Amino acid sequence: MKKQKVLGLFAKWPSPGTVKTRLASSDTAWGARAARAFLLDTLQRFATVDAQRLLAFTPAAREADFAALAADHFVLTPQVDGDLGRRLAAFFAQQFEAGASVVVAIGTDSPTLPVAYVERAFAMLETADVVLGPATDGGYYLVGCGPAYPPLFDNIAWSSRHVLADTIAALAEPRWRLALLPPWYDVDTPEDWELLRGHVAALRCAGMDPALPYTEALLREMIETGA
Repeated sequence: MKKQKVLGLFAKWPSPGTVKTRLASSDTAWGARAARAFLLDTLQRFATVDAQRLLAFTPAAREADFAALAADHFVLTPQVDGDLGRRLAAFFAQQFEAGASVVVAIGTDSPTLPVAYVERAFAMLETADVVLGPATDGGYYLVGCGPAYPPLFDNIAWSSRHVLADTIAALAEPRWRLALLPPWYDVDTPEDWELLRGHVAALRCAGMDPALPYTEALLREMIETGA
């Protein structure tokens, strides 16, 4: 029987002052523009993944705005209230109750994340209970599992450098089979932005399309204005 695969994209509406506050603490409007570019590029990049694609959005009042961006590529589902752990736990539980065989979740903080990594995550779940994509900031950019999984989202120090380590602690029992993707980076700070700028420039120099039209437009604007 073919597995029912679900890809969940977690996203927050890019309102000034509520997103990317570490990236642009003194210019909340610019931080919101960066978050919007990441959201648009991520929606576009992962629209072809062979899975049921869900956009887990917040806040609920922005449903119509999210629907306009998602078009027909993602089905909308609202996030529950609470910290990230509660929101992830509720999403995974809902999908398995609805009949999913495997579920993978990503966010919008890693605009250059290769689509192949998500596809590999689904393949890994053929033999693993949990798959993680370690982020270079101490968290993870991807988490996936099947219906039987440990309490991955409990007792985690969210928004800290201990997220990955705390998550691994939940996998201490030998019966849990973990698969790992290569490390990747989120873009949350000015230093991360410079890494993104260099990475995109390197891809272009190597003759590769970064597939980031909205983010590249923002990068070009910053160069032209000397920001």
